[in-house]
Amino acid sequence: MNDTTHEAHDHRELLKQIARQAMVDYGLRPDFSPAALAEAERARATDEPSTGAPGQQATREPVPSGVRDLRDLLWCSIDNDDSRDLDQLSVSELQATGGGRILIAIADVDALVEPGGGIDDYARHNTTSVYTPAAIFPMLPERLSTNLTSLAFGEDRRAVVTDLVIDAGGSTIESTVYRAVVHNRAKLAYNSVAAWLEGQGPMPQPMAAVPGMAEQVRAQDEVARRLRQSRLERGALDFQTIETRPVFDGNAVQDLAEEHDNRARDLIEDFMIAANSATVRFLEAKGFPSIRRVVRSPERWDRIEALAATYGVRLPPNPDSRALADFLAARRAADPVRFPDLSLSVIKLLGPGEYVVDRPHEDGAGHFGLAVKDYTHSTAPNRRYPDLITQRLMKAAIADAPVPYPTEELDLVAAHCTDMEDEAHKVERLVKKAAAALLLESHIGEAFDGIVTGASKKGTWVRIFRPPVEGKVVRGSEGLDVGDRVRVRLVHTDARRGFIDFARV
Repeated sequence: MNDTTHEAHDHRELLKQIARQAMVDYGLRPDFSPAALAEAERARATDEPSTGAPGQQATREPVPSGVRDLRDLLWCSIDNDDSRDLDQLSVSELQATGGGRILIAIADVDALVEPGGGIDDYARHNTTSVYTPAAIFPMLPERLSTNLTSLAFGEDRRAVVTDLVIDAGGSTIESTVYRAVVHNRAKLAYNSVAAWLEGQGPMPQPMAAVPGMAEQVRAQDEVARRLRQSRLERGALDFQTIETRPVFDGNAVQDLAEEHDNRARDLIEDFMIAANSATVRFLEAKGFPSIRRVVRSPERWDRIEALAATYGVRLPPNPDSRALADFLAARRAADPVRFPDLSLSVIKLLGPGEYVVDRPHEDGAGHFGLAVKDYTHSTAPNRRYPDLITQRLMKAAIADAPVPYPTEELDLVAAHCTDMEDEAHKVERLVKKAAAALLLESHIGEAFDGIVTGASKKGTWVRIFRPPVEGKVVRGSEGLDVGDRVRVRLVHTDARRGFIDFARV
């Protein structure tokens, strides 16, 4: 039996309580300080919004010296349906040579977040926004993140633009970074754009409302396809994962909806990877340090080898991203239905990413999964503190100003961001598991098929297929390892502690 009762099935309020307590337990601050809130109230837009109908030509403020006016381009955002903290816009053009040009605008958050101020202090402590099913804990006050520093539809906003030229094969042949003023002409959403691109749905209304936007998005899709193909040829790992979100009926959790990768998500992912790599190259060329995002060679390569061997594939004895990428591509083609389960197993075995500081001209670690040497996080400064630090480095480099942080301070920031990102993920996982426990609490004693997702001294974890929920194997875990198929019985749930316990059948 489960350990909790939930009056009137007010799951939403319970999940909020669990989320707030988890933030405190894991060392994150659930509330902004009075200093941060006061600072946010004093903030004003760096550029006054255009007057007139959103998305249309209007009376405009002149741009500052040294900042390019790119407001006439067909910029659009593609994000989640309910996202208001819009960090990036994009625009592309195909070239007669077979290549293309990409402009990626990133919100100039630094313009309104003073280093060492109340907002910066809060952001530097938490280092990331925390997204849970019942509550969101933003890294920046919403007056900034969903308004003044968001690249909101119909508004003029300052941005840092990464400008790339790629060849027909998808390799970047030229890139630069500069400051600009931009204007979001269409706020688009992943699922509706993906359905339209794949011929499974109508053109989204915000796209249809802007002349030329449909052709613009198709151009972005084609450029992104070339970027992705180039990365895959270099050995980037192409996974397919399944995320879930609770579905509420009133205040009660009634189901878990699956969210799959799609073409529009891939488009934005490809653009962000290109922009992040170009950012590192730009900073290095200027003699600046950078905070890299790295995924080192997997420590459990032997288990990845064993996993591949169960499919009759022999991987090299030493970590090899190209060989692993070929194996994954073959399995996706051979068994697309079960490929997300294999993806999850390999992701678990690769291990987590981390932030490290790279000195100029230093041969640092790369990102094993992306098969790139130079990679940072720069494209979400409203949501991640490393991106805000990177933006400050970029703006100083653009202005030929001194490096704004001592390298020793960057080392401390990178280590702290790694630690706090891990704690934030624990909060998010706990609340997701709490929601899943609420859904499953009436199914004690039932049996499920699943796959082992974790095996260590701390315990063995399994993800059942329907509903896609992860829990701990508390009995019968002997001999199980990541990737093994197993049948388990649900024996216990505890929503407040995020416990979902199984026994091996």
